[in-house]
Amino acid sequence: MNKLILSLFFLLATTFSFAQSYYSYPEKNISLGLSFDPNISWLSYGDNHNKSVDSKFGYSYGLVADLGFARNYYFSTGLSISTLNSFVYDESIANSGKDIRLQYAEVPLSIKLKTNGSSVGRFYGLFGFTAGVKVSGKEKLENSDQYQAISGDDIFRLGLQIGTGGEFRIGNSLSFLTGLTYNNGFTRAIKDGSPKTSYVALKLGLLF
Repeated sequence: MNKLILSLFFLLATTFSFAQSYYSYPEKNISLGLSFDPNISWLSYGDNHNKSVDSKFGYSYGLVADLGFARNYYFSTGLSISTLNSFVYDESIANSGKDIRLQYAEVPLSIKLKTNGSSVGRFYGLFGFTAGVKVSGKEKLENSDQYQAISGDDIFRLGLQIGTGGEFRIGNSLSFLTGLTYNNGFTRAIKDGSPKTSYVALKLGLLF
């Protein structure tokens, strides 16, 4: 009986040790993934009271890369294509409303702080910047069905971003990435009125 009890105890201890090792969150120095981020964006005209703006839905997609340099501390970067939409109306001119669509290739440069991992996953917070280059700039006038190129849209975009979210394990080397990010542009987007672009994005992705 004593041998049976010892054998059962050894079997349970071995099983528990294996399960603990299997379900523990792996510490990786580098994580790569893909993301698709729906966003709500708008143009900010500052003190220009003649302009009224409505936010519109857009999206981003691209590559995510987290590069660890210390335990729980990561440099987060990647490459994404961001489409930012908004509707602008000049109150001093009748029938002047227009949809504006700006598209950028953006590289995030952020510090990401992650909690210790568990069998479920981990949470993170990030703070940093985004540097973007214009890919396309188009506008569609009110009551029109065709977009045309914007005159005077700037090539570069810089933004300040802050966000939070989580990484939830769905496999040994696969995690579901989700979070919420606010990106505040601080460079001019268009010459006319000198607006700046900002957006809030819901991050959805997979980390490998």
